[in-house]
Amino acid sequence: MSNARDRILQRLRARTPRSESPEAAPQRDTPQWDLPEMIRRFTERMEAVRAEVHPTGADQWPERLVHLAAARGVRTLLYGADGPLAPRLESVQGDGKPRLVPYDAPVEAWKERLFFDTDAAVTSSLGGIAETGTLILWPTPQEPRLMSLVPPVHFAVLATSGLHPTFAAAMAGQQWAGQMPTNALLVSGPSKSADIEQTLAYGVHGPRELVILLVDDRTGATEG
Repeated sequence: MSNARDRILQRLRARTPRSESPEAAPQRDTPQWDLPEMIRRFTERMEAVRAEVHPTGADQWPERLVHLAAARGVRTLLYGADGPLAPRLESVQGDGKPRLVPYDAPVEAWKERLFFDTDAAVTSSLGGIAETGTLILWPTPQEPRLMSLVPPVHFAVLATSGLHPTFAAAMAGQQWAGQMPTNALLVSGPSKSADIEQTLAYGVHGPRELVILLVDDRTGATEG
């Protein structure tokens, strides 16, 4: 056995590395879609997998979010207390509206409440991909990954300025090469899984509902 192993190792060491470089992969042309076309494609593909996309204006999205949450019977809405959405969300609190629950402590301190007493969560998003209908999430200490993983309903706020035609265009436009996170997420619809009989079930490994507020952040834009 030892002699056979030695012969194999000798042959491996004797191999000379190939000097020729592999052929470069063919480059795809980035689709030249304007913003309305990217919105159409993103929405169409998201809705095809049972996600919801709600166009709204930059000044209207907090109230629209509260309305959508209340319509689902959401009592508690998790948000990042120090995240980018916090100031706008905290301005629309009131009677008859979902109670805002800040994510402001280590998960070990309130794990049971997170898993058993949190109806929904809302997060910001880094962008969206029109070609595939994909939401880009970039978890941070202010908006951890668990916010988009644990609660049954995930609300995501996406600015139209963050839409890109393709994944490659998103990575290039947002300069991922120089600032890759430890955990970038690509989300295409709510959590789903199928058994051996191909029966599709939602919410098995994450939220059963994905609701995207697509915010038109162009100057002077109003709610559509």
